[in-house]
Formats: sequence, structure tokens, C-alpha cells
Amino acid sequence: MRLRAPTRRAGPPVALVYRGPASLPGCPEAVARLLKASRWGFEVHYVGPDGEVPLSARALRGAVLYAQPGGDSLEDAYRRLRRHRRAIRRFVHSGGRYLGFCLGGYLAGATPGFALLPGDTDQYIASPAATVADEEDTLVDVAWRGSKRTLFFQDGPYFDVRADADVTVLATYPNGTIAALVAGFGSGRVGVVGPHPEATEDWYADAGLSVDRLGTDLGLDLVDTVMRS
Repeated sequence: MRLRAPTRRAGPPVALVYRGPASLPGCPEAVARLLKASRWGFEVHYVGPDGEVPLSARALRGAVLYAQPGGDSLEDAYRRLRRHRRAIRRFVHSGGRYLGFCLGGYLAGATPGFALLPGDTDQYIASPAATVADEEDTLVDVAWRGSKRTLFFQDGPYFDVRADADVTVLATYPNGTIAALVAGFGSGRVGVVGPHPEATEDWYADAGLSVDRLGTDLGLDLVDTVMRS
């Protein structure tokens, strides 16, 4: 089935980024910065308890994309967001786009989560032969479209999808598990990533980490892929 392109509206397309207690300081802002740097010309608004407007079905109706940034505990985040599960699912199913970064990737899964993926999520650190052993901020290697890159990592997920699922795998971890993918959901699309391609230089500095190259280009690739019909 051909996926429907986002609804065209007068003016630039609107992207919503969650900001509130189900995210960590700096994460919504990094996602918003990435979206603004994309070629799509998004008008970005924050939604949620610390946003410009509440997260609601009405707010989603005026947008083409909803982004769920990184955060802390999956269980705590889902407890705060589960009342929006139906609205988010309807938004994507009717043609909207969902982007999930780290915790937002976990929330795209089903146990618990919004059940937007053809499968589920789990901790990368708990997967066989994982190259990261604990939940501390660190670096992780991935193969993104076949090229080795190093990204900021905060106990992110891997994505366990059904063997027959129609997905675009953008990146894998060194043990072969999926680090980033795009999948269809109804008439919409879902893009998720376990590491943080949106991380800015200050994230690395604050954690005492350094890399030769930020992952911004990879984050933009994720945005482009989820937006294409």
C-alpha cells in the first residue's frame, strides 16, 4: 500500500516536539534544532506541559510531524503519556509522521508504548554481544547505511521487528540489532533511533566525551526518510 504524503497546508509544515516531564532538559531543544535545520522548512512548536500548547488531538491535527525526544524512565514517561496514546496513533495512522529519539523510540514500541512499530523494543545493553555494558552516557558505534559512525548514547533501545515487516533499516549496532529504522503505520510513517544523532557538542562535553564528527547528517537522513511518501 502506498503511504500517503503529509497533508499540505498553507504556509510551512508544522512539526510538534514534546517538552515536559517525559523528556530531559536539552533533548526537546536538540530535536527542534534538527528539524529546523532540515530541508522541509518546518515551523516547530513545543507541545506538552512545558510547551506552547498542550499535547492534544487538536494540536496534532494542525501538524504533519510529531517528535518524541529523549527522556529518563520508560515506565514513568508512558504513565505520563498514555492518555495521549490514542490521539498519537490516530494522527500517524491517518498520514502523520512520528519521530522517536531514544526514549521516544522506546515509546514507539508496545510494552509499554504507543504500539506504532511492527514489533517491539528492548535495551541495547541487554542484547547479546552488546558493545555497551551499562546505562551511563557513552558512545556507541553504528553502521548507518553501511558507513561506520559513532554517536552519543544514553541507554537507548534496539528495535526487534517481525521477520516479514516492511521496514527501512537505516542503522545497526555492532551486534547486528537495529539501531534506527523507518516503518509504515496505516497511512503514516514512523522513524525511530536508539542513539542520539541530534546530540550537540555540549552533550559530549558535559559527559566528558569527544567525537570527530557530530551525527547531525544522520538525524537529517532520518527526518528525510520518514517524511518521504
